[in-house]
Formats: sequence, C-alpha cells, structure tokens
Amino acid sequence: MKIRGMFITVEGIDGTGKSTQLRLLVRHLRAQGIRVRATREPGGTKLGDQIRRTLLSSRTVKLAPLAELALIYAARAQHLEEVVRPALARGEIVVSDRFNDASFAYQGYGRKLGTPVVRALDRVICGRTQPDLTLLLDLSANRALGRARGREFRRNSARSRFESESQKFHERVRAGYRAIARCEPQRMKLIKADRSVAEVQAEVRSAVDAFLARRKSAGRAGK
Repeated sequence: MKIRGMFITVEGIDGTGKSTQLRLLVRHLRAQGIRVRATREPGGTKLGDQIRRTLLSSRTVKLAPLAELALIYAARAQHLEEVVRPALARGEIVVSDRFNDASFAYQGYGRKLGTPVVRALDRVICGRTQPDLTLLLDLSANRALGRARGREFRRNSARSRFESESQKFHERVRAGYRAIARCEPQRMKLIKADRSVAEVQAEVRSAVDAFLARRKSAGRAGK
C-alpha cells in the first residue's frame, strides 16, 4: 500500500492514554505494510531528549512561561529537521505523541501566554509542516490527573512539572484543546477517552483508516 508522507499527531492532557493509543495505532498501521515513523514531543532527537528532561523536571529548574515555550520550540525545530520532514519526504507516515497543538493548549491556554505568542513562533519554526490529522483524546482533568498520578505512584517516580500543576491548570489546557477542535473539526478528531483501551483504540483506528482511505481516493482522482 503506497501512501505519500502524512503527519498524524495524538494529543490530550496528561493521563488520557496517548502513549498507549499511539503504540497500538502504530502496530495496526505496520500490520498493513505501511511505513510508519513513531516519535514524540518534546524529544525525538538527542537534543530534544535533553530539553525534555529540563522541561519535565519539577524540582531542579523553575522556568518562566516564555522560557518554557522557547525551549519546546527549540526541541521542535530540531525534531522537524532530523525526524519529521525527512520521514515525510520518504513517503512515510509520521505518528507523533504531541506536536504544536500541545503548545497552544499548554502554554497558550494553560500558562495564559495567549495563542498569538505561540502562533508567532509556530509560523517561523513549523511553517507549512502541520499535522494532516490530529486525534484528541478527551477526558476530564480530574480523571486524567488521577490516572497520571496513579501511574507515577506505581512506577515510584516523581511527578513531572506538568503533572504537579493544579487541576485548574489542566482544565485550562483541556479547554484549549477543545477550542482548537471546534475551530478545526476536519483535522482534529475528538475521541472520548473515558472508555476501555480497546474501545478508544477502535475509534482511533476507524478515524485513521477513514482518513487514509480518503487520501488514497483523492490521490487516484488527481492522476
């Protein structure tokens, strides 16, 4: 099955099950013989992973909101250069755990920087490289935080900078994501994450399979 490069992102507040759903989706796509590059943000590169450690540290570094945003876009610039754009050029499907919608939601809404500030950086660094399809896993902040903090307790690990934030912060982030989904319903598909892993994955696969079928049909029509 030959498909030109496409960019799929998985978004949602902490604790919605993004990583699990992404892993299952990648397995589903590869089973069909589709070339997939799975990645994540912040991270995906050596520099990105270094920045990720700084960003997620909840105790060692206190970051100003603008510094946080600048670091995230520094990691994103490297990620685009090393991973995303080369994979898309090779005709692969890139599936990323978070991308630029996270910056609008977390820094624009959560940190109250506003969307114009985020958009200014996004235009320079991301430019025309934007997600073709975004899967937004939606869950109440209270339930999502409970999941995230329970996971860290089981792992006996410290909470990240974002997991340590208040419920009100995560409610603002969720509101930001939902606002983006309302503005871009063709690109961003809101999926309720208050169900079993299998039920959520079924809807994730249905959304992606339908999207790929439309793209394949459009490609044939354009010949």
